[in-house]
Amino acid sequence: MEDAVAIRFTSSRRRGVGTTFDCDTRVGPLRLTDRMEITEWRPGRAMGIRHVGVVTGEGRFVLRRRLLRGGGTRFTWEERLVFPWWMGGPFGAVVGGQVLRLVWRRNLRNLKRRVESGR
Repeated sequence: MEDAVAIRFTSSRRRGVGTTFDCDTRVGPLRLTDRMEITEWRPGRAMGIRHVGVVTGEGRFVLRRRLLRGGGTRFTWEERLVFPWWMGGPFGAVVGGQVLRLVWRRNLRNLKRRVESGR
């Protein structure tokens, strides 16, 4: 994830529901620490995240086996974020959402490339 600069665990757990961590995030000139908690943990299937820092909301990564078109795995990533008033609130969310959509698409392309290359 190109927008993640550093990750620091804030719980004794390193995986599973209840794991918490701070992620220093940079998108263009904006920098913030995104505080997160793992809310769902199904290895090889799904991981849910709650954002509890400056930006709040929830996200979820899901893996599904593809039964058609040669098999493989479908990876989906959903996020619903709420921006604070000083970041533009709902207006900031619309503008920020467009920027983040571009960043996350690049992140997903990079992940796909890594997975398919076997690295």
